[in-house]
Amino acid sequence: MHKNRVPAGIVSALGLTQIIGYGTLYYSFSILAPGMAADLGLTLAEVFGVFSASLFIGGLSATYVGRQMDRIGAATVMTIGSVLAALTLALCAWSPSIAIFAVAIILLEISSGMVQYQAAFAALVESDPRSASRSITYLTLIGGFASTIFWPISAALSGYLSWREIYLVFAGLNLFLCMPLHYWIMRVGKTAVNVDPAVRTRETVVGAVAPHARRRGMILVSSAFALLGFTLAAILAHMVPMLGSIGLGAAAVVIGSLFGPAQVLSRLINMIFGKSLSPPALAVLSAVLIVLGVLILLATGNWLPGAVAFAICLGLGSGINSIAQGSLPLYLFGSNGYGEVTGKMAAARLAVGAGAPFVFAAAMEHIGLNFALIANACLGAISIAAFVAVAASSRMEPKIAANNT
Repeated sequence: MHKNRVPAGIVSALGLTQIIGYGTLYYSFSILAPGMAADLGLTLAEVFGVFSASLFIGGLSATYVGRQMDRIGAATVMTIGSVLAALTLALCAWSPSIAIFAVAIILLEISSGMVQYQAAFAALVESDPRSASRSITYLTLIGGFASTIFWPISAALSGYLSWREIYLVFAGLNLFLCMPLHYWIMRVGKTAVNVDPAVRTRETVVGAVAPHARRRGMILVSSAFALLGFTLAAILAHMVPMLGSIGLGAAAVVIGSLFGPAQVLSRLINMIFGKSLSPPALAVLSAVLIVLGVLILLATGNWLPGAVAFAICLGLGSGINSIAQGSLPLYLFGSNGYGEVTGKMAAARLAVGAGAPFVFAAAMEHIGLNFALIANACLGAISIAAFVAVAASSRMEPKIAANNT
């Protein structure tokens, strides 16, 4: 492979599986939840409560999943994860009781960690550590269309099929489309080593953080991503009703819909113009944009242009944040043990973010929307400070070194 050339075939295959993975396992849930609630005799809040619990437990499993990626390969984990995702979707579709449904949703979230961005980023690092940062940017650009594609697909299917039948269709997509693609990526990696023994001596990325500062760096970065994830998850869970409550009425839905395109736009801009920005700078920029969006909403209230600027800033920040989640750990800590490092970060981020919708809802109810937004912005500001501290402590550039494997 030519030095620093992005593996287009692998990125394209992973792009398709990320659209399906996020579309079937995450974005479709909000569309299908009312049908689940009616069918199982639950309230909508209870269904989302099960989903939040599954996000928390899925976050706790991320560290173990990350270690397995380092041990047997990310593409192998993704292949197994596609099969598990299909089986758990089928279990959801079959579930005759609330208890089995809850177990199935929890297993679904664990399988999500085996096939979504955390695993895909690790697969790209395995494929070629040197071009991984650029590959991650391309991949997140493709994956950003998951909600755009699967929200309308899920809504359209729900007009003809029950949520159980839709989940069976989604199980088929994971088993018959995603699994073969992940298996192919796994075989490509193994074939490259078997055909050319010289590939065993690979170039790897040595991180910019000195070994003695690694633990402090891990705590800082994990905390920063977790706090920023909380800030973002809290706002996103309540965006449309929150905008409606401040007097924007029907425009709230239109304003909320700007988030997705802004998220994709940020990744496109970064792909074209962002080569001069280091991963620490990207992380700082993402946090600044998210906090700026919250502050704009606080300052402008129900003024329509302000609400539009809020949604766009939030989308731009979120889009860049996804790239930083993959590229910053590689930049700081290198490619060896990348799966475990990102697993620990994902565990912190998902575990903290799982409670964000409930905490923010309680804050709005007890201290009011403005104070809830101020508290939210403060958490984001702490993440900015943490990212700046990380950037300051990693002034040296990552190095390329030979690694005998």
